[in-house]
Amino acid sequence: MDSKDRTKQLLYDQFIRFLHVYENHKDTEIEHFLSIAQRESIDKIPQHLTAVHMIDCIGKHEPINNTGIAEAMNLSKASITKIGNKLLEEGFVKRTKMNDNKKESYFRLSPQGKKIFELHERLHVLEAERFYRSLDKYSEPELKIIHQFLQDSSMDMESRKTEGE
Repeated sequence: MDSKDRTKQLLYDQFIRFLHVYENHKDTEIEHFLSIAQRESIDKIPQHLTAVHMIDCIGKHEPINNTGIAEAMNLSKASITKIGNKLLEEGFVKRTKMNDNKKESYFRLSPQGKKIFELHERLHVLEAERFYRSLDKYSEPELKIIHQFLQDSSMDMESRKTEGE
């Protein structure tokens, strides 16, 4: 095996390790969110991260309908309807009609939903700052290579998903 092939193998091994670490992180992300919400005396919290992300989507785009949320979150309308009904039942969102279209329902955040939205936004800012600090050690040309690699890897994974692999 030549040097380039060894390097490719090392990159592949590290990429697999990254995926496993990320998977474990995703599994604990909702617990982390819940513990921070409890520390901030937010007593009512959705129990699933997708519901928190739907609150985030509504907060960024309100008023927004099922179709808009489904497109923004890349989920089916049926999933959005199910999650939306649960959020409505739990008091995180309100459903409204627009004056010019009485047929279509739109979501807005309730005061409780706004608390979740604001906490989620603050946590995303902290995560972004942490991510940026981790990149500080790289030069501009290295950052461009990392960007290209992540972009290519994302496109590859997305194409596999559509191919059914």
